[in-house]
Amino acid sequence: MGHGTNRGRLQVAAVAAGLLFALAPPAARAGAQAEEHLAPAVATLMSRAISDQPVPANYAARPELRAWLDQMSQRLASRIPDTRAREDFLATVHYEATRAGLDPQLVLGVIHHESAFRKYAVSIAGARGYMQVMPFWVRLIGSSEQNLFHLRTNLRYGCVILRHYLDIEAGDVYRALGRYNGSLGQPQYPSAVLAAMNRNWTYNPGAAATKLGAVTAPTVTR
Repeated sequence: MGHGTNRGRLQVAAVAAGLLFALAPPAARAGAQAEEHLAPAVATLMSRAISDQPVPANYAARPELRAWLDQMSQRLASRIPDTRAREDFLATVHYEATRAGLDPQLVLGVIHHESAFRKYAVSIAGARGYMQVMPFWVRLIGSSEQNLFHLRTNLRYGCVILRHYLDIEAGDVYRALGRYNGSLGQPQYPSAVLAAMNRNWTYNPGAAATKLGAVTAPTVTR
C-alpha cells in the first residue's frame, strides 16, 4: 500500500514537472555577455536613446517602406502567421534599427539566430526576448518598469546596445556582434548571425514581392 502510494506520488510529480517544462519560455542562444562599467556620459546617452518614442502610427504605410515590408513579410509568414502582428513586428524592427543607425537586415539576422523570432525566449544566462537582452541593461540605462518581453522595448534595447558596440569597434560589424554575444574574438557567433542575414534576410529593392529567389548578399568584412 505504501509503495503504491509513493509510486503514484512520483508519477504525479513527474507529470507536473513535465507540464512546467512545457510551459516554460523556450531556451535561446544568447552568450555570456558580461555586465560592463559604463562611463556616466555613455550611460546618459544610451538612456536617452532607449527613452520611449513609439513607432509613428503611419510608419508601415509609407510608400518607401512598402516593398521592404512585402518581401520580409512573406519570408516571416511561417514564423509569425498573423499578418497584422507580423507587419507590426517588421515595422518596429525597421524603425528601431533605422533610429539606431543599423541595417534592418542585420537586426533580423540577430533575431533569427538569437531567438528564432520567439517573443518570450529566455536563454540559460537569463537574456530575454527577440534580441536576447540581458536584464542588467535595464538597471544600467533604463528603469525598473520596463519589460524586456515587450516588443518595442526589447528591440529598442537590442538596437541601442548593438549600436553602442559598433561605436566601440569603429563600425566593425564582426567584432560588434562578438561583443553583443559576449564572445569577442570567437568566430562562431558573428559568422552565424551574418550567415542567417545573408541566407534569409537580404533585401533586393528591385525584386517583386512574389519572387523571392536568391538575392545578392551584402559584403561584410571582419
